[in-house]
Amino acid sequence: MKKNKSFLMLLSATMGVIALAALLGAFMLHATEDRKTSGSVLILLSVVSIMLLLLEAFVFRNQMHKYLTKTATQLVRTERDSLLHFPAPCVILDSDETIVWFNKLFEKSVYYDDPYGEHLQDIMNIDLEKAFEEDGCQICVNKRYYVAKAVHTDLRNGLSMVYFKDITDYTELRYDAYQSHNGVIIIVIDNYDALMADIRESEKAHIAVEIEKLMERFLEGTTAIAKKVSDDKFYVFMEERYLSRKIENRFRILEEARQIRIGGRSNVTLSIGVGREGKGLEECEKLAKQALELCQGRGGDQAAYRENGEFRFFGGVSTGADNNNRVKIRIFAETLLEIIKPGSIESMGNYRNTDDDEAQGFRRVLIMGHRFGDLDSIGSATGLCCALRKLVSECYVVVDKEKNLALSLINYIDENEISNYYITPQQGLDRLDSDTLVIVVDTHNPELVESKEMIERAKNIVVIDHHRRMVKGIEPLIAQCLEPGASSAAELVTEIIELWGDRTSIDAHAAEALLSGIMLDTKYFVMKTGVTTFETAAYLKKMGADTIAVKAMFANSIETYHEKSRVINSAEIYRKCAIAKADGNFGNVRVAASQAADEMLGITGVYASFVMYKQGDIVNISGRSMGKYNVQVIMEAMGGGGHLTMAAAQIPTDLESADKQLREVIDEYIRNNTK
Repeated sequence: MKKNKSFLMLLSATMGVIALAALLGAFMLHATEDRKTSGSVLILLSVVSIMLLLLEAFVFRNQMHKYLTKTATQLVRTERDSLLHFPAPCVILDSDETIVWFNKLFEKSVYYDDPYGEHLQDIMNIDLEKAFEEDGCQICVNKRYYVAKAVHTDLRNGLSMVYFKDITDYTELRYDAYQSHNGVIIIVIDNYDALMADIRESEKAHIAVEIEKLMERFLEGTTAIAKKVSDDKFYVFMEERYLSRKIENRFRILEEARQIRIGGRSNVTLSIGVGREGKGLEECEKLAKQALELCQGRGGDQAAYRENGEFRFFGGVSTGADNNNRVKIRIFAETLLEIIKPGSIESMGNYRNTDDDEAQGFRRVLIMGHRFGDLDSIGSATGLCCALRKLVSECYVVVDKEKNLALSLINYIDENEISNYYITPQQGLDRLDSDTLVIVVDTHNPELVESKEMIERAKNIVVIDHHRRMVKGIEPLIAQCLEPGASSAAELVTEIIELWGDRTSIDAHAAEALLSGIMLDTKYFVMKTGVTTFETAAYLKKMGADTIAVKAMFANSIETYHEKSRVINSAEIYRKCAIAKADGNFGNVRVAASQAADEMLGITGVYASFVMYKQGDIVNISGRSMGKYNVQVIMEAMGGGGHLTMAAAQIPTDLESADKQLREVIDEYIRNNTK
């Protein structure tokens, strides 16, 4: 470079000297006597000098251009050589994201072919917008993993460079660590003591052997270990690589357990809680216990695990075990009585959410059910209100008389009772203070209660419900009684009142209200009835309940009968499910829809029935079943919930879309839960 520069300077100096000499000679000749000759020579020499100066400028410029071009070429070649030997695969893209250049590593380790002219997104699944971000974009190409990062290299021409950082070893190591993570599975045999009661010792031994074989098959093909902590409970520690397969198979052990018969009269069912998202075994065990509690609260015969903060369930195709020992109900009954009236039994502590050191009762109790309350919701609240009025200063049932399905019951009580049992939600809010206990019956869903404002403001809440436990229930609670094995909320309330004995009592009209709730949810003692159901009905009869008066509460208008008939006539049978549509503009459409759903179960070959109707922008769906299909699971898949034989959902869509979605959910349910 210095040599070229010296040559140019020497050439320029030489030509400059020649030009100056020519000009000097011209002036000297001009000074001679021969003016005419000297003038001609001066002109000639001046022209020669100017030509020499122009020639000097041209030569210098041409040589300089060649020098700069050569230098620029050398720089581009240097950059190209640097990219060619860049330690990571890279490509250069034009404004259309087409590959215009690539280095050897890209061809050798990423694409294995000549990618020139190819669109980058055609040869790999890459998000270029994300690649321009600081963290880049993770991709997989030819079974290897990379982080792709992009930078703009020439904004004027739209050129950009994308380079790839190989993270295959790190990704495989992280994946292996994830697959080796141990989860905790807690398996419990549902209602074990009741199953083993009244059978021969040889049968007990046979069942124990069958259960052990069941666990061995569950662990087969894995590196998991199991520990039997009691006759009805197992702890299993299993790596994620095997646990994920159990989830994919939807815990086939549930179906295998149902094949074990006890005395030819009942099946073995399991509740399985899975903890897999915890950082260690201790946290996984806590998650497994939470999942197990949810399974048992939903009636058992199912498995649950948490994924991305949401609980997922499998199974749940069997009916819950009949609650016939009353132990849990008795404990809750005594607890509730102690909360309401401390000192009525041996002190169990202060349940009230106040700063008082001394345990006190509540002066006022407000009871409410779910929105559009039915005979079970209003009936159980009415019976409990009658019993508690003998224990507290004030007790009312919070209900919206304009929006409920039990107006016949409300009118019957109002006509036969001296004091008013029912107040509006606003009146309930006005009475709500720190000296008030709120009892919610027949639901534990905060979105379905009669007054959400009361739940949000109340500090002391108790729940009594027979529906299967949902994940996001009412919280916080000072006590709860969730028994999916009970036929109705009215049955639970009747058991509680009966266990209180002579400390309180109910009159005949309250007994009739409770009996109407039991009859509604059991479809006149046909569905979901057990020994306890008939025992509570006998107790209510003993307290003076008139079955004829109860039957009158189920009476409907002729218009409701006509609408119900139209709904049934519109029914279609789809995969052993009756699906019908009702007129949402009909005033008593909720009653007509629910009753039509009940009656369609009488159609031969129908396992479940669904009636849908639209009100405003919401499509309401009422689901019923005979127990072979779990309508709660079906409705949960559509954002609703309920009970195994009675459930509902509300969807913000149109009837056609709701019908299509319902059929898809039924398909999925049958695919997952039946053979």
